[in-house]
Amino acid sequence: MYIRPIKTEIDYEAALRDIETLMRAEPDTSEGDRLDVLVTLVEAYEAKHFPLDLPDPVEAIKFTMEQKNLTAKDLIPMIGRLNRVYEVLNRTRPLTLNMIRRLHRELGIPAASLINQN
Repeated sequence: MYIRPIKTEIDYEAALRDIETLMRAEPDTSEGDRLDVLVTLVEAYEAKHFPLDLPDPVEAIKFTMEQKNLTAKDLIPMIGRLNRVYEVLNRTRPLTLNMIRRLHRELGIPAASLINQN
């Protein structure tokens, strides 16, 4: 199995084409191993060249509320009284560690997104 590092956009595009042809490869075969290695290389290249910024915590909460059809009242068990919920949503009160834990546990919002308070 010959695999080269992904150093350029051309290498990246070639790796993506190779991955596409190997998508039906069986695990624990030479083709399956090649697929695993190529995917790892592509992920590393993308992380370096196309980094994704974490969303703002309030935007992550609002997005989750929209996706799950939640209201501010639904956040009371995770954040506290309704006025506190509005303070968080209006960015006048930062999230506490307990709020972050509860929002992560109850709504599945990634903790990294909730901690990202610029």
